[in-house]
Amino acid sequence: VQLVESGGGLVQAGGSLRLSCETSGVIFSLYIMGWYRQAPGKQRELVATQTGGGSPNVAESVKGRFTISRDNAKNTVVLQMNSLKPEDTAVYYCNARRYRTGVPSPLYDYWGQGTQVTVSS
Repeated sequence: VQLVESGGGLVQAGGSLRLSCETSGVIFSLYIMGWYRQAPGKQRELVATQTGGGSPNVAESVKGRFTISRDNAKNTVVLQMNSLKPEDTAVYYCNARRYRTGVPSPLYDYWGQGTQVTVSS
């Protein structure tokens, strides 16, 4: 299984970035795809997730600025980040997670290597 992120970089506050995660080795449509981030000295936190059927879940801190989308035919999930703030600076990780019905812990849980996003003020 591979999750390969791309699109990170340095941007000024108010700017935009588009992160992409290409996945291989899984039945993509069966997985909840998500983006998480980890800033220095902080715990990893959820940014946004999306089920195979398309239902998104977006963190309050980024709601209205970030959009998650997925292309099940291309095994790709995208995070469009607009109106970026310095506090969005973090390493962003792509995640693929699959659950069994009625079981709270994931059956499979895969992570990408992470991509750095830096927002300057």
